[in-house]
Amino acid sequence: MRPLFLEQAFRMRSCAQSVAELLPHGPPMVLLDEVLGWDQGVVSTALTIRPGIPFFVHGKGIPAHVGLEYMAQACGVYAGIEGLNHGRPVRLGFLLGTRNYRASVDWFPLGRRLVIDAKEIFRQDLMGAFDCRISDAGGECASAQLNLYQPDDVSSVLKGLG
Repeated sequence: MRPLFLEQAFRMRSCAQSVAELLPHGPPMVLLDEVLGWDQGVVSTALTIRPGIPFFVHGKGIPAHVGLEYMAQACGVYAGIEGLNHGRPVRLGFLLGTRNYRASVDWFPLGRRLVIDAKEIFRQDLMGAFDCRISDAGGECASAQLNLYQPDDVSSVLKGLG
């Protein structure tokens, strides 16, 4: 299956790190299976819907609204790759908001392989926005624009919330 952002598909680079190495949290909340490829401003990730993964409902699969977290994790994977390539550690980020989440399905069914693509459309300082898509063999299943924040010092942000 080809990445959704085809204008960069032929320039995608492989990634030596696993998804778990690129996200700041651990199992069971690392929801993506693999990084398919990345390049400046774009990443393509994937997972297969199967029993035992978080949010799986027997007889139905994964509810489509979980696609938002798949998209956020794809953005996190991109931030992790970018950080490591610049000699920085993987850092926690926050999903601030979503625009126009649209899903053409109610559930991602058992056995379905999903490709989650994220393309950076805006970045300034610690804020960014990504255009995200989830697709399968039948085409696009969901899309949204995610607004994200990745602070240098998460502890000070969390302390301010308490």
